[in-house]
Amino acid sequence: MTKATKLLTALPPPQRQRLMTLAKEVSFPEDARIFEAGGAADRFWVIRSGAVSLDQQVTSAQRVTVASLGAGDLLGWSWLFPPHRWDFGAEAFSQVRAYEFEAGPVLELCQQDPQLGMSLVRIVAEILAHRLETTRGQLMEQYTLRRRGGR
Repeated sequence: MTKATKLLTALPPPQRQRLMTLAKEVSFPEDARIFEAGGAADRFWVIRSGAVSLDQQVTSAQRVTVASLGAGDLLGWSWLFPPHRWDFGAEAFSQVRAYEFEAGPVLELCQQDPQLGMSLVRIVAEILAHRLETTRGQLMEQYTLRRRGGR
């Protein structure tokens, strides 16, 4: 399994410094909805502290947690890919502090600095690959349990 990639530590220092000029410090109280699936994805966050649950609405009354994120993790990647809509919802599982980045200025910076843009896309791809691999492992575990007569 691949190891989890952290966006800010994976960027070379000069690129990280350029990106951080666009960061805004924000916080979310426990149980706050950060975004909903289908909403406009116009920003992303890097979690500084706390925990966030990514979820999927399965019925009108039930959400299922699909991932949990913590310090150093990227929250939100849909801003990078059309149609720029969130694929999941996100909720603060605890008090969360994060760096927030608006997509527009980040994309402008990437046009000005194509190396930064390429690094950012590569790192986001690594993060997504790791999350996909983790999800695949969880699905295989559930499948194995059910085949053995478990849950």
